[in-house]
Amino acid sequence: MPEVRWATASLALFAAGGAAQLAGAPAPVWWALYLACYAAGGWEPALAGLRALRERTLDVDLLMVVAAIAAATIGQVFDGALLIVIFATSGAVEAVVTRRTEESVRALLDLAPDRATLLRDDDTEVTVPVADLAVGDVVLVRPGERVGADGVVVSGISEVDQASITGEGLPATKRPGDEVFAGTVNGTGALRVAVQRVAAESVVARIAAMVEEASAGKARTQLFIERVEQRYSMAVVVGALALVAIPLAFGAAFEPTLLRAMTFMIVASPCAIVLATMPPLLAAIANGGRRGVLVKSAVAMEAMGRTTVVAFDKTGTLTEGRPHLESVTPLDGFDEDTVLALAASAERPSEHPLAGAIVQAARERGLPVADAADFSSVPGRGVRATVGGTAVVVGSPTMSDGFPEAPVARLEADGATVVVVIADGRPAGLLALVDRLRPDAADTVARLAELTGNPPVLLTGDHPAAAARVADAVGIADVRAGLLPDAKAAAVRELQEAGHRVLLVGDGVNDAPALATADAGVALGGRGIALAVETADIVIVRDDLTTLPNLLGLSRRARRVVVANVTIAATVIAVLVTWDLVGTLPLPLGVAGHEGSTVVVALNGLRLLRAAAWRRAGRRRPVSAQTGSDQGSSASAST
Repeated sequence: MPEVRWATASLALFAAGGAAQLAGAPAPVWWALYLACYAAGGWEPALAGLRALRERTLDVDLLMVVAAIAAATIGQVFDGALLIVIFATSGAVEAVVTRRTEESVRALLDLAPDRATLLRDDDTEVTVPVADLAVGDVVLVRPGERVGADGVVVSGISEVDQASITGEGLPATKRPGDEVFAGTVNGTGALRVAVQRVAAESVVARIAAMVEEASAGKARTQLFIERVEQRYSMAVVVGALALVAIPLAFGAAFEPTLLRAMTFMIVASPCAIVLATMPPLLAAIANGGRRGVLVKSAVAMEAMGRTTVVAFDKTGTLTEGRPHLESVTPLDGFDEDTVLALAASAERPSEHPLAGAIVQAARERGLPVADAADFSSVPGRGVRATVGGTAVVVGSPTMSDGFPEAPVARLEADGATVVVVIADGRPAGLLALVDRLRPDAADTVARLAELTGNPPVLLTGDHPAAAARVADAVGIADVRAGLLPDAKAAAVRELQEAGHRVLLVGDGVNDAPALATADAGVALGGRGIALAVETADIVIVRDDLTTLPNLLGLSRRARRVVVANVTIAATVIAVLVTWDLVGTLPLPLGVAGHEGSTVVVALNGLRLLRAAAWRRAGRRRPVSAQTGSDQGSSASAST
């Protein structure tokens, strides 16, 4: 990207100039390198500032360029070059984030196929572009294909993996009358689907639109100095012009008058305030990066520090995102090992996710998994096979009326997916499969509740029973289940309207709109879908949930350091400006005071690079003390 290339060139020239100056090279050499840094990093902000002037607005970018040039004219070319590098780098980061968001939205639209098989009235088939489908058309979805449009099944039975839309950990059985979504993956059966929504109005298209809209809104979030840049810039420019025009009107000498105005421009420039804001946040970002947490911007780190409530997705976030055998209930004289061995042997040829979990569980117990004969699969119902002379049926409870209803209902009420096992026509047992909880989920939820002072919320597209089971296990009381992506985003907005600053943690496509809507979004990078990873502000690369409380604590400390730094920088600027206006501030002293405050705030922020800062951030503290501290820091930061 051009912004990245120019920012890199500016940084390289600045480093070369600094090295030449420290090495004692002739002044023209390092001056030339610094001025080249000015040109590489400053031409774009200068052009943008001039365009803004045409619209009768003034921004900090143009002020920074003017201040940098003024610094060079009085011999302080290093100060000006440093200012240019800071702003060029900031612009490059913003451009990269914007570009990657646009690319992720385009990738999302690729989830839905370009073409679909349309069934005509005479039952003949024709392949047509998905964009040409109309409401009421019937399309054929073959095994393994992606569904081409949102619609209702009119015939056929199959399992559909719709985790990308609803976040369900297991494929959902679809029968006539059930709704399916564009971009979801069909299983082993064939479905005929009546189109309910045209391509531009499908759920996946609405997800893309919501992500794009929310990301554009979030890009307008500004750090403290940027929120006041227009008024501050105007005040500095007006002040500098007044320091030249008024004394000259009363007959003052030109050279000392101009020197006073330039000194004012230098000491009033917000270098120290910029550095007061960035180093603490960047140091916290670097500290997290060493522990497998990628924070994409300082804005994201600052926003995370304001969090008052954390909202979790379920599947793949609090859980592992794949089925595991939780229990075996033997019936009619069978024992657990026999039931599981028969089921695993029958399911071995199957490609269904539940079959893989059953086979894996049998092998973990050291049970024999025999070869099955006469294998057959009935989409949406189960499999049949002969295992060692025994006719075995494994599948949905709807396959047989001979099973007692009470244990099936009890297991399903606990959020498990129930699989029945029939041996030679006799009920042999029940298998309960669940999406297993992450071992660190409950502790993470408790620590985040302590840090924020509010209990976390669970937002999931999964069934209420499965959601309730996970919520009870981790200690979450506020559970909102059965949510499609737009409903998740709406739930986040509801929390925001209630006065909360929301941190959302998710990993799937269905989480992307909510991640973009939240004040800060965290994606799990190990198993996370690309769109969620791109949309989120923060990515936990190693899928280690335990890093989240540490990062939240560190971000809050970084915000407190930012407030302290801004106070220091603003105080120094106020003192130097007052001295320059009321008395005669020697230029070297003004530069020394200005640069001294810059160094102080930079070093203060860099303290957050230490490993001790990460450890202290994750320590548990009483909720009352933590809440009071955070409220105080938030109030200070707002001020």
